[in-house]
Amino acid sequence: MAHHAPRFLQIVDAVRVNIRECTVNDIRDRHTRGESFLLFDVREESEFAAGHLPGAKSLGKGIIERDIESLVPNPDTEMVLYCGGGFRSALAADNLQKMGYTNVISMDGGFRGWKEAGLAIEK
Repeated sequence: MAHHAPRFLQIVDAVRVNIRECTVNDIRDRHTRGESFLLFDVREESEFAAGHLPGAKSLGKGIIERDIESLVPNPDTEMVLYCGGGFRSALAADNLQKMGYTNVISMDGGFRGWKEAGLAIEK
């Protein structure tokens, strides 16, 4: 697992109390059931290109706040965000909630957890 700086972890921990999170298994099960929701990979484009969850769209943490309203005009749309491990997606989920989005979930474990579970990856 990647080592993260203490102050970065402090801000992640501070927002986690305000957001909804799910597990890798939750998303796997929802895919299996054919449930419909938007899935956004908030990692960098190079990370996305190297591999991502099936059906995910790339919307990096650096631009998500700028671009989300044109991509998802309805603030009640269900969105699941993930990153490498669940930290950046937690921060992005918090910001989207501050923008009025009411149905945002961050996938704890992120791409790393998905890959470690041996689940399908697209390139």
